[in-house]
Amino acid sequence: MRLIIGLGNPGAKYERNRHNIGFMAVDEIHRCHSSFSPWRARFQAQVSEGRLGSEKVLLVKPSTYMNESGRAVGEAMRFYKVEPQDIVVIYDELDLPPAKFRMKTGGGHGGHNGLRSITAHIGADYRRLRLGIGHPGDKKLVSNYVLGDFAKADADWLEPLLGEIAGNADLLAEGKDSQFANKLTLALEPEKAKRGGPRPAGGEQGGKTSAPKSPRSPGAKGQSHIRQARQAKAPELPKSGPMADMLKKLLGQKD
Repeated sequence: MRLIIGLGNPGAKYERNRHNIGFMAVDEIHRCHSSFSPWRARFQAQVSEGRLGSEKVLLVKPSTYMNESGRAVGEAMRFYKVEPQDIVVIYDELDLPPAKFRMKTGGGHGGHNGLRSITAHIGADYRRLRLGIGHPGDKKLVSNYVLGDFAKADADWLEPLLGEIAGNADLLAEGKDSQFANKLTLALEPEKAKRGGPRPAGGEQGGKTSAPKSPRSPGAKGQSHIRQARQAKAPELPKSGPMADMLKKLLGQKD
């Protein structure tokens, strides 16, 4: 059994908060995969059981509010007798720009109260999927910012991000975190896969253009410019007249 935990606060009041992006991700996994059962109350959380890839998975949304998330996670972990490595926690990250994400295992809580609570109940060695929401720029504004709703314009990056998480959730369940991260990066940042940008007109594949070729005479093919110069026909000199007399004096020629 694998546990995928989304962090957030329960209730319609908080539903679109930035702090609830973990709930949103788990809801999208549930919506996109028909194997999951309807949500039900258990372990001080809303849970749904199903299958992702080859793994049985329990989706968990703690009902304890963010600061007590560890109570629900610890209870579910003990019931299923799983290890921290079998748990993925999805949550909001102030220190990442919007639309960015990071996968990691273990580490500190970084001031996130949900992680602080989970670590207190099960230790720090669980896996984390951090979803960037950006920072308001002033520490005093953080509380209102994270408890504020996403703007309508945020849907441009939020919906694709949640969709790719749900579409590749089987890799999360199977512990293939690197593959999961690569899939999301290629889908959300396709410019990294293009290697040189769009193909220019008349150029070669891979965005490289052909260097212009200087014209050559038919007989010059394969010869160096030095050899060509040596083989060039010498210009004819005047044999009579003032110019001929001057050249003879310069070259020391006698009549």
